[in-house]
Amino acid sequence: MGIYEQDLDRNAANFVALSPVSFVERSAEVFGDLPAVVHGARRYTWGQCRERSARLAAALRALGVGRGDTVSTMLPNTPEMVEAHYAVPALGAVLNTLNTRLDAPLLAWQMNHCQARVLITDREFAPQMADAVARLREQQGTLITVIDVCDSEYAGPGERIGEHEYEALLAAHAPLARLEGPADEWDAIAVSYTSGTTGDPKGVVTHHRGAYLNAVCNAATWTMPHFPRYLWTLPMFHCNGWCFPWTVAMLGGTHVCLRRVEAAAILGAMREHGVDHYCAAPIVHNLIIHADPALREGITQRVRGMVAGAAPPAAMIEGMAQIGFDITHVYGLTEVYGPAAVAVKRPAWADADLSEQTRLNGRQGVRYALQEGMTVLDPETMAEVPADGQTMGEIMFRGNIVMKGYLKNPAATAKAFEGGWFHTGDLAVMEPDRYVKIKDRSKDIIISGGENISSIEVEDALYRHPAVLACAVVARPDPKWGETPLAFVETKPGASVTAAELVAHCKALLAGYKVPREIRFEAIPKTSTGKIQKFQLRERARSASAIE
Repeated sequence: MGIYEQDLDRNAANFVALSPVSFVERSAEVFGDLPAVVHGARRYTWGQCRERSARLAAALRALGVGRGDTVSTMLPNTPEMVEAHYAVPALGAVLNTLNTRLDAPLLAWQMNHCQARVLITDREFAPQMADAVARLREQQGTLITVIDVCDSEYAGPGERIGEHEYEALLAAHAPLARLEGPADEWDAIAVSYTSGTTGDPKGVVTHHRGAYLNAVCNAATWTMPHFPRYLWTLPMFHCNGWCFPWTVAMLGGTHVCLRRVEAAAILGAMREHGVDHYCAAPIVHNLIIHADPALREGITQRVRGMVAGAAPPAAMIEGMAQIGFDITHVYGLTEVYGPAAVAVKRPAWADADLSEQTRLNGRQGVRYALQEGMTVLDPETMAEVPADGQTMGEIMFRGNIVMKGYLKNPAATAKAFEGGWFHTGDLAVMEPDRYVKIKDRSKDIIISGGENISSIEVEDALYRHPAVLACAVVARPDPKWGETPLAFVETKPGASVTAAELVAHCKALLAGYKVPREIRFEAIPKTSTGKIQKFQLRERARSASAIE
């Protein structure tokens, strides 16, 4: 044993497991009187936010939630969703944020798969959640406990479906003395579901260490100051809001909540609350660009936006620059906690013309500071491709900001980590400055409005129609959504079906955003062995869009 290993052991004074829960306690301790949450007429300081989160943690503990148990949420961007991100991990439990756009069968499947013990759901989603809970209880006889949120800013329809009401439950429990992280930073903090290439959802399990580090990376990447005023245009259900619930806590900032993503509401919140940071998929940035210029009047502060979810169109980057919003392009996946790479703006770029700046900023960029590796490798040889801007390979990550793996799916986990790197499935080149640029997707995933759509899942729905002989679904470029599903269909001999009938058929089987926006009845190109050549269909889709 060397001298530096003698009598120099880890102990409670010199080693604490990393967890973003610690950011909440610090902000309550140091900035307890400063604003933490704004939502309509509601205002909470960091002291109050911490107390509410600690009351929720106490209530969940009383309901039997402990280390390794799953708590699902079906919530918009409200204070309750912020509090869930603080309370659930403090118990060593695992947060499962459900996508509010999904239908009841898939919601039930996900809650069943992750063995959710408690569901916190907003009254707005009562119809599909009542259906989902009924399906869940029928599938396994699961006695899931349901907590209803009756948001003060929601006046629409929706009945209570649970045994508890959120505010009453908080009032009935004294707050925990302290929100504490886990003993082991490798413990799971969240499970988020993402579509795989087979169409089967995969449960991406992330850990406290990664969430902590990515929350710090967000601030470093954006050079965010203390006390940012952050607008929740990005759904918190999406990769845990890219870890920004914890970033804002670290900086003692203000969460400006938003139930609906609408141009007037976004720009109104920016003006009223002095918002200076927000994140969104390209579709939301386009919404801001094309809004009535009068809605931007009175916004005098510098506003910084982060874009990811799909490669931002050049017109979007140029448009944001023209209205004076500063945009940072990041790249990532659910498996790397949201963004884990960024197109870092070098000082010299400011001297380039707008067209060149748009090209440079449109790249996926370089790894986050606390991500140990990101490069483009040949997936067969695992050798790095030359930085020539021409040689294609697959983007791969390694480091602490990579998931634990896929829940209950060891085969998919092993495949994703082959060769000691996480395989993204995104095909790209590495340019001479080592910035990465995506060229195509090896996964047949369509990214529409920041949401992933499995083309195979849509094809499966189409194949259920008796008139369909063959079909293939690809991404069609869309100025509003980034991408939308385009279906190519061949009908069976003698069969007849219209595009409208197929759309109606798909609507009965899929969530609305997954339904093809266009159906073309055309011959589908195939190899000699009958394999569909999707690359040709993608070219058709791009060509038609360019003509239009």
